[in-house]
Parts: sequence; structure tokens; C-alpha cells
Amino acid sequence: MFTILYHLKNRYMSQKAQGIVEYALILAFVVALAVVLTSDGGLSGAINKVFGTTAAQINKANAPAN
Repeated sequence: MFTILYHLKNRYMSQKAQGIVEYALILAFVVALAVVLTSDGGLSGAINKVFGTTAAQINKANAPAN
């Protein structure tokens, strides 16, 4: 009887700890994302740079040769 109770106790406690760790990781991810998005340039600046470079290369490739 005590073996079953001990097993159930260990299983519940490990799942509870896993849930806490998962919430902590999600919170850390959200904080990191907020820092990146609110920094100067940050993620939006990098995305704009990539799209701008790509658009420039496409326009250069489509330009008529002189």
C-alpha cells in the first residue's frame, strides 16, 4: 500500500515541477521576445533589412540591360 502511495506522490510532484519549469520557460521566451521587439531596430529592423535587400536584388535582376 505504501509503495503505491509513494509512487503516486513522486509522480504528482514530478509533473508539478515540470509544469512550473514549462511556465518559467514560456515566461522567459516572452520576456526575451519583448526585449528584442522593443530595442532600437531589433527584430523589425532586421526583417526590414532582409526584405529591402531582397527587393533591391529582384529589381536589379529585372532591370533592362543597357
